[in-house]
Amino acid sequence: MSAVRPIAPGAVRWIVRTLEEAGYETWAVGGAVRDALMGRTSVDWDLATKATPLQVRKIFSRTVPVGIDHGTVGVLARDGVMYELTTFRRDVQTDGRHALVEFAECIEDDLSRRDFTINAIAWHPLRDEFYDPFGGEEDLSAGRLRTVGDADQRFEEDYLRILRALRFAGRFDLQIEDVTWSSLVVSAHRLKTLSPERIRDELMKVLSIDPSPSRALSLYREAGVIEVLYPEIGALRERLWDDVISVVNLLPVGRPKLRLAALLRPVAESDAARLLVRLRLSNADMDAVARIASATEMPSADSDPRVLRRWLSRHGRVVMRGLSRIEIASSRTGHGSKDPRMVVDSWSMLRAELRTSPPLKVDDLAIDGGDLKRMGLKPGPVFGEILNELLEHVLEEPQRNQKTILAHEVKEILGRRSVKLDVDADNL
Repeated sequence: MSAVRPIAPGAVRWIVRTLEEAGYETWAVGGAVRDALMGRTSVDWDLATKATPLQVRKIFSRTVPVGIDHGTVGVLARDGVMYELTTFRRDVQTDGRHALVEFAECIEDDLSRRDFTINAIAWHPLRDEFYDPFGGEEDLSAGRLRTVGDADQRFEEDYLRILRALRFAGRFDLQIEDVTWSSLVVSAHRLKTLSPERIRDELMKVLSIDPSPSRALSLYREAGVIEVLYPEIGALRERLWDDVISVVNLLPVGRPKLRLAALLRPVAESDAARLLVRLRLSNADMDAVARIASATEMPSADSDPRVLRRWLSRHGRVVMRGLSRIEIASSRTGHGSKDPRMVVDSWSMLRAELRTSPPLKVDDLAIDGGDLKRMGLKPGPVFGEILNELLEHVLEEPQRNQKTILAHEVKEILGRRSVKLDVDADNL
């Protein structure tokens, strides 16, 4: 076995010891074991046990029913952290989307239902003993990703495993074994049977966790998954695709929405909107991504202040921050239209303009709908038209954002529309 050994928190050893003293075999499984063998630190420790959820809840005083139907209970340990315990399981029936499971008697049954050999390694925290019936450690050492058992069967049990394979191979720089790859490619069209939420979550994991998501995204494209799930992106020409994923790579980990916006910038706005709806993001997240994805380039630093104000009025401070990161990343790849210094200068000039607190939105105007009503106007679409016209004036000359001046401009606007005021504008 590997000289690399996991180091389990004291709480994990306490949970395992407590269960085993009660007669229930318990192992650490999943990502923490895999990551330890790869020399990576993991904070997520999952345990598999022979104890049923009911038995676990009788043994420990502080538990959370995380997923009782699936055999999972959360145990709140002395360190204040919740650790998930799942009863050994085996699959009874699968349909490519969900599995019907029943409790099993031994750890091998539990490991045999897992997706890939690298995720089917168990470690006993008390005995410092590995149990690796499917050769997962050897695959890790060889840099290989392989399914547990028959690849076709594994993917047929849950087609989400196709996306997990691509994510793991990309994140850990693994070569997908030939038989596994062939089965994956043949089954890719079945991904449409998955729920949009599961598809979205896999993509967001790639974009949020992976320091170099271009590897997984390239595998998405090579396997035909992009064309199946995201044809709007799949339509990008090869060179443009390479440019885009290079930019995504340079954006910070933990900013999946920003990375998604960068991925969608070359996509037509209507196509990007359709894709975002299909992913079932929240309305707020869809808006945040779409605004950055569709934003025009930041104006150059030598632009007229009126140009800067109009850009800020259209896009706002939040888009400015996100887009500046994307434009800097693009400039660093050598494929952008600007060098990094130009982007920084543009950002600095926009920030300088913001510091003058110019009126950028209708809400910033010195006059509002209440003032228009006091001038004798009836609420309706004309209110918005007038206020937008006033905003155009103050974007040109911010110093004109004074109630008296704007009231007279309202009078002129209405005069051109042959509308007479009931109240003198000077009385506002």
